[in-house]
Amino acid sequence: MKALVLSSYGPDAPFELVEMPDPVATSGHVVIKVAAVSVNTVDTMIRSMGADLPLSPQLPAVLGMDFAGTVIAIGDGVTGFAVGDEVYGCAGGLMDLPGSLAEYINADARLIAHKPKSLTMREAAALPLVGITAYEGLSRTGVGEGQTVLVHGGAGGVGHVAVQIARHLGATVSATGRGADQMALIEGLGARAVDFTTEKVEDYVAEHTGGIGFDVVFDSVGGPNMTNSFNAAKLNGHVASTVAMVEIDLTPVHFKGLSLHVVFMLLPMMHDVGQQTHGDILKSLADLADTGALKPIVDEQLFGWTDVGAAYAHLTNGTAVGKVVVEL
Repeated sequence: MKALVLSSYGPDAPFELVEMPDPVATSGHVVIKVAAVSVNTVDTMIRSMGADLPLSPQLPAVLGMDFAGTVIAIGDGVTGFAVGDEVYGCAGGLMDLPGSLAEYINADARLIAHKPKSLTMREAAALPLVGITAYEGLSRTGVGEGQTVLVHGGAGGVGHVAVQIARHLGATVSATGRGADQMALIEGLGARAVDFTTEKVEDYVAEHTGGIGFDVVFDSVGGPNMTNSFNAAKLNGHVASTVAMVEIDLTPVHFKGLSLHVVFMLLPMMHDVGQQTHGDILKSLADLADTGALKPIVDEQLFGWTDVGAAYAHLTNGTAVGKVVVEL
């Protein structure tokens, strides 16, 4: 099969198109012919940082976590899938798991689900990592009917999915962004847009919650922004963060009685635990998509085998609108 391989790590490390042996469906796995692969921030971090990240694969490496494609072979013990099924998932591209930037991937059947019928392969490939992350964070914070939810980074990959799921769960949603394009995207998803470059936390808390604070703050920005999340949450509220690698004063968390949830969706792949949870979430996301409650936003720029490096750069330089997808 054709595969895109990294032989070195670094911000501009080249992807080399090589021939590799076709994968064989091992026990509990299915071989999938890959149609599309999305690029996530963690993919760009692995390429750039390499061994400095504990989840980076050894070189030479095939990256790519998300994918959509068609099942071509079934391993022993696999039920629920058949040759010819269109599927999607997040099942490789880190540690000892070969990634999806290849013609075929041998994927753990617990980490995939049937592709939403209403989505193209390109759209479906954009959804797994960000969708599972958003779903897990909102589930752990108990978002429900009548609650107020603030999503930091509402126009981003995880954020725009979190906005849609929170609205489906019955919450009134506000989301931060900047610039006219992001404000329009957020409002188009049915949320109240907050320009974090011009609006202070206390001002939008007063306007959107009557000064009480949000029931749930979903922070897909993280870092120093977590302080804004703590300030925006109500007493005994919940904060979910997808980027918690920061030293920060938790005093406001204590005095407001907040619950802090750190979401790191790669744990099932890294530690071989709880994989079926991801398959189950992907089934739920497919149902949401097929009922019209969820639609991933995909950047309009097209990428293929020969310009994966450009796809990574497009995401890294901040010019992308929605998820960046490579079609194979």
